[in-house]
This record gives sequence, C-alpha cells and structure tokens, in this order.
Amino acid sequence: MEVPTIARRTSWTGGKVQERLRRLNLITTVPPLALVGVFLLLVSARSGWHVVIQVVGLLAALATAERWTAGDYLRVARPSLVVTAVVWLAGSLTDDTAAFFGLSVVGSYLIPPLPRRRLAALAGLTVLIAGLGAANVLVHDDRIGWRLFQFAAVPAAATLVSTAFMFASQRFFDLIAELEQSRERDADLAVTRERVRFASDLHDIQGHTLHVVKLKVALAEKLLDREPDRAREELREVHELVGDTIVQTRELAHAQRRLNLSAELENAKNLFEAAGIHVRVTRKSEVDATAGDLLGQVLRETTTNILRHAEARHVGITLTRRGIAIVNDGAPDTGPLELGGLAVLRQRLAEHGAELEVSHSGGRFRTAAAFPAPKEARR
Repeated sequence: MEVPTIARRTSWTGGKVQERLRRLNLITTVPPLALVGVFLLLVSARSGWHVVIQVVGLLAALATAERWTAGDYLRVARPSLVVTAVVWLAGSLTDDTAAFFGLSVVGSYLIPPLPRRRLAALAGLTVLIAGLGAANVLVHDDRIGWRLFQFAAVPAAATLVSTAFMFASQRFFDLIAELEQSRERDADLAVTRERVRFASDLHDIQGHTLHVVKLKVALAEKLLDREPDRAREELREVHELVGDTIVQTRELAHAQRRLNLSAELENAKNLFEAAGIHVRVTRKSEVDATAGDLLGQVLRETTTNILRHAEARHVGITLTRRGIAIVNDGAPDTGPLELGGLAVLRQRLAEHGAELEVSHSGGRFRTAAAFPAPKEARR
C-alpha cells in the first residue's frame, strides 16, 4: 500500500524566508535530538566503548538533522544510515540498549520525503533495527525473551514513533513554507496590480492628450489660411496641453496625481465643441469632494471614447452629489457594449464601493457612475 505524497520542499535554502525556516528547523530539531542523545548516553552507557559508539551514532544523527534543515540531507543521511546501523549492531552485541538511537533518527529522516512506497520503507527500517537488535541473543543466551523485548521490540517501536513524529514535523514545516510562499505571492500580486494601475493611469493621461492634440492640430491646419489667429490659439492650447500632460505624468510617477472634476468638465466641453459636438451640462447638486477624483476619471475616459468611437452630435452630462451620467448619440449599432477602458474603470470604481453602468440603445450610449450614499445620510 502506498501513502499519497505530501506537499514538501526539496530545499529550504535561498532567500530570507527560507533562511528563517532553516533557523526555525535548527532550533526545533537539533537541540532536542542532542538532549535526548546525551540523556541516553548518561543513563545507559556502562563502559568507555558504549560512550564511543553512542557518540558516533549521535553525531551521525545530528549531522543528518542539520543537513535536513538545509534541504540537502540525502548525501549525508545515506552514509549516516550505514554508520548508525554498524553502531547499533555493535551496541546490541555489547549490551548497549541505547545504541539504536542514531539509526532510528537517521531512518526517520529518510522515509517521509520518499515519493512512494514509504510504508514499505518504514517496514524495512523496522525489520532492520529489530534484526540488528536481535543479534544480542547470539552472544547472550540468558533471558532471551527479555533481551528480544529490549533489543528488538523497544527499538522497533521507538523507530515507528520517531518516524511518525517526522511525518508530522515535516508536514508542519511544509505548511509554514507554503504560508510564506503565499505571502510572497500576495506581495508580488500587489506589485503587479499597482503596475497595472499605473499603466492604466498613464494610458489615460497620454492617450487622452495625444487624441486631443491630434484634433486640435487638425483644426489648426484647417484654420491656418482662413483664420490664422484662431489657428495660433489652437496651437497655443496644444502647447499648454502638452505641458499639463508632462506635469500630470510627473505627478503620477510620484503618486500625487488627482483629477479635478471641474477642470475635466471644462476640458470635455472644449473638446466636444472643437469637434463640432453640442454639449449640455446639468448640475443637480454640487459633487461630493470625496467622489470627484473618480468621477473625473469616468468623464475623461468617456470623453475619449466618444471622440474616438462615436459620430456624436449631442452629448449630455448630468452631475449629482455622488454620481455622473454621460449620454451621447451617434453610437454605432454594432460593436462591443463596453469598451476596454470602461471595464478597467469599472473594476477601479468597485474597489471604492462605486458602480459603473453602461447601456446602448437606439444609437445612444449611456455611461453612468454612482457612489452609494454615506450611512449617515441613509439613516
């Protein structure tokens, strides 16, 4: 029977998070193993030979544990398995009941990371420890039942317990690693979202400006011969617009950009009138200052869409305390109901609790954004 592979890391090194995990593993595994090994040495060693073999086994176990925290323990654990097996055999032949400790620890580190057949490996390790311990009866023929219990049953049971503990321990640290990885991914995602937001804002600034410049330059070209003063005025406005765009781009780069709804409204009127579009603005109330920034973004994006994608002759803009609605004619009968910029803007508004609605009917396109009324006002 195979046990399903548990989530694990092949290495806990590299990076600040992995280094913290390595230190945590060192603190929680190596000192307890050393303390247990020293305790067994003090209570069970009855000769200098016993001290030597137990120290060798303990050092092999500690070396495996230390390398386990670094993720490259296999190259140490395999030779340590041979060393500790020899140590346990020597201990069983010399009546040292604690010499199995090193082999039990090294084996328990080797089994949990196996991708398959871990139960078979655990059974094999248990049989190995019991078999090496049973060698004690080959040189001591008294109290055979008690000796088999001491040197075969107890070490085998201790190995099962230590391996079960290692399964739980490794799973625990894998969960910690996954949690840290999740936090890192969340941080990366936050950075990505901020980059997308920045790119969207930059597109709003540059795309809007370039389209306006194109319109005004085309208008100045038409007026150059008939009305040179008017053409000069249009070019002056282009110069000012480019300068304002440079300022807005700098503010965006330093996270200082905020749209002024009144300025955006005046700019939209000028653009529509320059394109021969009649504009009607209806103010039902003064716009709440807390909503002005995002409503200005809605107005700017909608203005750009109308100039680019519609053959409008009339545009109506209605302002309420916490909302704005823009209606234009000349919308094509075919094509997507929502433009890409509006979809991005809808998500941005939703993050602030606002809603963006668009509708298309009878050649008229309506874009409306509204913030919910404050709780105090609804009571």
